[in-house]
Amino acid sequence: MAERPDVRLRRIYDDPTDDDGIRVLVDRRWPRGVSKARAGLDEWCTDVAPSDALRTWYGHAPEKFEEFRSRYLEELQDPDRAAALRHLRAMTAHDRVTILTATKNVQISQAAVLVKLLQD
Repeated sequence: MAERPDVRLRRIYDDPTDDDGIRVLVDRRWPRGVSKARAGLDEWCTDVAPSDALRTWYGHAPEKFEEFRSRYLEELQDPDRAAALRHLRAMTAHDRVTILTATKNVQISQAAVLVKLLQD
């Protein structure tokens, strides 16, 4: 049986740690108040982020998360987003990957959906 990829989920506002592995921001917009130097990113993968329309509709309302998740998974079928997701999967084959987002509640974010997809 294949080993489960080592993928972690954190906020971009948390300080980088030595065991983060590859640090990837998956938000469409750059987070407020974070310099690129402080972020310590290896990559900013905007192509895998949800559309502005979906993000605006969702508004991180917990009661909308399951519907958001479903709509976001549909969006990930788009060729550009699918290619970005394949790229993230390829990274997990070689190293630990830490998926980063500016969202306050990371457990109901697009980043959490991506982490689950990458771990499965």
